[in-house]
Amino acid sequence: MLDVCLLGTGGMMPLPGRWLTSLMARLNGSSLLIDCGEGTQITIKEKGWSFHPIDTICFTHYHGDHISGLPGLLLSMGNADRKEPVTMIGPKGLEKVVNALRVIAPELPFPLQFIELSGPFEQLKVNGYVIEAFRVNHNVTCYGYSLLVPRAGRFMVEKAMENQVPKKAWNRLQKGEEVLCDGKLYTKDMVLGPERKGIKLTYCTDTRPTQAIIEHAKEADLFICEGMYGEREKAGKAREYKHMTFYEAAELGKKANVKEMWLTHYSPSLVRPEQYQRELLKVFPRAQLGWDRRSVTIEFDKDEQKGGIE
Repeated sequence: MLDVCLLGTGGMMPLPGRWLTSLMARLNGSSLLIDCGEGTQITIKEKGWSFHPIDTICFTHYHGDHISGLPGLLLSMGNADRKEPVTMIGPKGLEKVVNALRVIAPELPFPLQFIELSGPFEQLKVNGYVIEAFRVNHNVTCYGYSLLVPRAGRFMVEKAMENQVPKKAWNRLQKGEEVLCDGKLYTKDMVLGPERKGIKLTYCTDTRPTQAIIEHAKEADLFICEGMYGEREKAGKAREYKHMTFYEAAELGKKANVKEMWLTHYSPSLVRPEQYQRELLKVFPRAQLGWDRRSVTIEFDKDEQKGGIE
């Protein structure tokens, strides 16, 4: 299962009750952030979660409302006696940007590792996730992210016995390892059924609608997407500054056929986004408003739990 918390939903500047953009996901004791706007460490505390297990931080781009909370967060993680490395992922220039911000956090008790993105699409495997980064359309280089949690096929006792796999190798094979036993190599396909449907979370902000978003959000369990403006008359402003309205975002969710969709990254002028919820639902009934610390636990599909053993 994947725990997801939309830590902050504000764009450009924080408001009372609305922190800047950030998302946190938790999987098997590992925590991952996407963006780190001002106030991120405060809203993590307000949620009751810990920033100590954060081992991966992804950045969509380097505008201040998406990265200005990083120095304080790193200092707090260091003061919490973290020693393990933190991996950072973002567009080209990431290491230079982070090191500039670290003027006020020059010494940390843990190393930073940098993965800089340059292509229109890149796939990474980090801490149990498959992370897919895809370029979107903002006025600076900007990426959306899909977090995929793969799920192996079920262990099939009959299949293992048919392939004469020794029982002492079963446990490791079930974990996806290859096992050399008594001079013979055994592989996971000798004991596992077909790969089952995993979990998919797609997140993007600060962009115009693009086909890439539809393709990468397709069939997502949860799609979190910017909705900068609820007012239809601000469609021109959205185009000018390369953002989206509620209704443009909802069309993306509809075309991608996502199971659930949350809007985020509201303009400071959008004080009451709930005023526009009825119009939003007319476009896509599964589109909902996000709010600070809105959370969900995404579980594996229960329809695929028949046959074999866990």
